[in-house]
Amino acid sequence: MKTFAEFGLEPKVLQAITELGFEESTPIQSKAIPFAMTGSDLIGQAQTGTGKTAAFGIPLVNKIPVTEDRIVALIMTPTRELAIQVSEEIGKLTRYKGLRSLPIYGGQEIGRQIRALKKRPQIIIGTPGRLLDHINRKTIRLDDVQTVILDEADEMLDMGFMEDITSILSLVPDERQTMLFSATMPTNIRKLADQFLKNPEHVSVIPTQVSAPTIDQAYIEVHERQKFDALSRLLDMESPELAIIFGRTKRRVDELSEALQKRGYSADGLHGDLSQNQRDAVMRKFRDGSIDVLVATDVAARGLDVSGVTHVINFDLPQDPESYVHRIGRTGRAGKEGTAWSFVTPRELDHMHFIEKITRHKIAKKPLPSIAEAIEGKQRVTAERILEGMDGESVNEFKAIAIQLLEQYDSVNLLAAAIKLITGEKKDVNIELTPEDPIRAKKRRPDVRTSGRRFSGGPFGGGNRTGSGPRGRGEGGSSYSGGGNRGGYGGNRSSSGGGYNRDRDGASTGGGGYRGRSEGRSDAPRRPRPSADE
Repeated sequence: MKTFAEFGLEPKVLQAITELGFEESTPIQSKAIPFAMTGSDLIGQAQTGTGKTAAFGIPLVNKIPVTEDRIVALIMTPTRELAIQVSEEIGKLTRYKGLRSLPIYGGQEIGRQIRALKKRPQIIIGTPGRLLDHINRKTIRLDDVQTVILDEADEMLDMGFMEDITSILSLVPDERQTMLFSATMPTNIRKLADQFLKNPEHVSVIPTQVSAPTIDQAYIEVHERQKFDALSRLLDMESPELAIIFGRTKRRVDELSEALQKRGYSADGLHGDLSQNQRDAVMRKFRDGSIDVLVATDVAARGLDVSGVTHVINFDLPQDPESYVHRIGRTGRAGKEGTAWSFVTPRELDHMHFIEKITRHKIAKKPLPSIAEAIEGKQRVTAERILEGMDGESVNEFKAIAIQLLEQYDSVNLLAAAIKLITGEKKDVNIELTPEDPIRAKKRRPDVRTSGRRFSGGPFGGGNRTGSGPRGRGEGGSSYSGGGNRGGYGGNRSSSGGGYNRDRDGASTGGGGYRGRSEGRSDAPRRPRPSADE
């Protein structure tokens, strides 16, 4: 790997990098930065957590003159959380150079953003929906943009932002540098690149094994009704320093975080229905250690980058292998080891094996932790805390009372009482969570219908451009048309609406199809079901 001094960066940019503690570049940085600094268009393929923000941020900050007072760089991200994170990273890189960057996203008062725009930032980081709002209000003009970066491009397209991105890019001058970063390169990403990038350099650091080798992965087969008790035992046995627990729906996150609090765990929830202030408050508590368990949906957790996450627990399995990789990638970052556990109901075993096949990683099956293992785990952590507390001079003031107690009481009983007191007792509260339907493995059965096209049935749909949605998210699929979950009725770009969709900043909505192209739900009766983030 190259050191950053070898890239020929400005002294002030290099100073900021040095103070951030970066010593040598990561593989994606080593490959992407030299090409980016030549002004070439670039496609960077790398997983989350590989340092790609700095891979595009460093050459971007290096090229912009501090005297510039126009918006000359635009970075698009799929979610508000990622926009904030990228903005923070860019801010750190511009610390000594003095450039101005501004995150633009939904959920924050637009008037506040308009006031911040009057300070003439050079770099805008935003979600496509809110960017279009500003463009339509004429509070953001793209006439002078020289660099465009699409971060997590596959996520943006999965969330239905293709038309928004196309509209925004059509307003940017043709003479520009465009960089696209994506973990995967499906057909729609390639089409986007062909349309908007000019002779791009393609750099990739995708490993042959999709799942990170620094993450210890395991699953527990458990019935739906047993999941919460299994989670309590697992948390006690593992005693994570920081853990993220993934639930499939907003309802699940709310119920699960409340249940953990009732049992005495330090937990809070994060999902798309929370206001930006609420999200910020939860993340602040998680980062500073006020809570050590974060319960989140996939949408809310996209782009989160919190150092020190030791455990990821899939309380509910994700719909697809890509989401599984994104989830477990929250731990085991920067070369550190991490642990990922998944709860799998008996009816979801086929789906678990499907994830193993796609990620090319065998996930170990482990037994449900016993009550004895849970108790032993708690006691072990308490003993470690006591041993750590013996270091230094901070215990001197307690030695006198310790001597007195040892003269009066048996030392073993005394220490056992201390361990019991420090360990504490979890509250014996009966918990009842609303059950979630199991996820079934995708099964493709060829079927020839309209115009001789092949498309798939099965419980989660499949197929392309007709019938069930290709990724089976919620009721209507994610990309083109059709049924989605359990053969639902509408879908994006379909003629009979009601499909699952995500709003412009990552929250979930239902009905109507994408961008109003459908006139509502099918007339066929069906039981209403929550979307993937409800």
